[in-house]
Amino acid sequence: MKKLDWKHICLSCLLCIFALLPLSAGPLVYKVDLKENVNSSSFLQIKQGLAAATADSATYLLLHMNTYGGEVLYADSIRSLLLNAPMPVAVFIDRNAASAGALISIACDSIYMREGSTIGASTVVNQSGEQAPDKYQSYMRAMIRATAEAQGRDPQIAEAMVDADVAVVGVSDSGKVLTFTAHEALQHHFCEAIVEDIPSIIEGRWQLQDYELKSYEFKTKDRLKGWLMNSSLRAILVMIIVAGIWFELQSPGIGFPFAASVIAAVLYFAPAYMDGLLANWELITFIVGMLLLAIELFVIPGFGIFGIVGILCMMTGLCFALVGSDFSFSVESPAWQEFTSSFILVVFSMILAVIICALLSARIGKGKGLFSRMALQKVQDAAEGYVAVPADEMSLQVGKEGEAFTVLRPAGKVRIDGKIYDAVAEFGFIEAQEKIVVIRSESGCLYVRSLSSKA
Repeated sequence: MKKLDWKHICLSCLLCIFALLPLSAGPLVYKVDLKENVNSSSFLQIKQGLAAATADSATYLLLHMNTYGGEVLYADSIRSLLLNAPMPVAVFIDRNAASAGALISIACDSIYMREGSTIGASTVVNQSGEQAPDKYQSYMRAMIRATAEAQGRDPQIAEAMVDADVAVVGVSDSGKVLTFTAHEALQHHFCEAIVEDIPSIIEGRWQLQDYELKSYEFKTKDRLKGWLMNSSLRAILVMIIVAGIWFELQSPGIGFPFAASVIAAVLYFAPAYMDGLLANWELITFIVGMLLLAIELFVIPGFGIFGIVGILCMMTGLCFALVGSDFSFSVESPAWQEFTSSFILVVFSMILAVIICALLSARIGKGKGLFSRMALQKVQDAAEGYVAVPADEMSLQVGKEGEAFTVLRPAGKVRIDGKIYDAVAEFGFIEAQEKIVVIRSESGCLYVRSLSSKA
């Protein structure tokens, strides 16, 4: 029997342990693309990309940018995310960083630009491309100035990218909104370097070796969710919810307006549900509000406490669906600010929907256009044969015999003493020309049975 060689056994165990230990990974660079207009979808993309980079303990976050701008609201939200990021954030401007893109770029710790790219022209404009009123420009000026100060860049140059009246000696003459080329941005310290591609930044500027470059993939589901988060779309959905309920109450039964209202509510609550942030009480509160409003309108005469509470419940559900779970009544809390924004959006949309519905209701059935076709215009004129049958004449037919003028299945027509009357078979079906007897008269209709089944 061989003697155990304990030295070899211990050496083998140590080798196994070292083999199982994870190898130390190189620096991780997380890349997130921003190659479309800045909107709710791009905000969600950068937010999730930053969260993924933080979870993976990334060394750098790199934005790959080519945008002509977008909505100031979401640009401000992205700016806040980047200023508070736990790792250094850099941006590679591939071609354009205009308007909102310039604000986001200035919020990054370092800016790199490709030859021929531009940055600037951050004046706030409306949907038609015209310059917005000065109160919006003032807010944008302060925001971009504060962002430049936070990142150690010249705030006056940043402000000149918004306001044509801001003159910077040797940089921009008054009367022109400032836009930098790559070389101008490098000269005035709004760009760290001019590079041709991303590896030139990571290897050439950051001197990283054996690094891992991971690109954040924005899924179709997330893109849809980002689209549904758009403030304008949410306002429209609230208006459809209110309009659907309004028009459903104007007609008997349940039809298209109710279906439109339900679909709009589903789309409104969908983003919070997809994120797992929709609390049960928020959805239940909204549904209870709709039920209370229905009870007030269909069961209880007038309009009182049920209707008021129902509207408040609906508003509560709609507002809190846009607020995170970390809600606080502190005015400084971001969640409180979210609630304030959502409250304004919901209330404004509901009021606007009521005004539009009232105006449309007043026009339905009038004029010669589309609205005239939305109401029944047909008149039952006596000259065309529309004559009401007197109730006393109908009651006089009880007990009389006649014949089925049409098949009664169970409704149809009967002929009694040479006159045609609407009738309903009391039991089963009655074939045409079958002898009948009138049993009773009710609600302008005769109830009959076949003579062959008469007891």
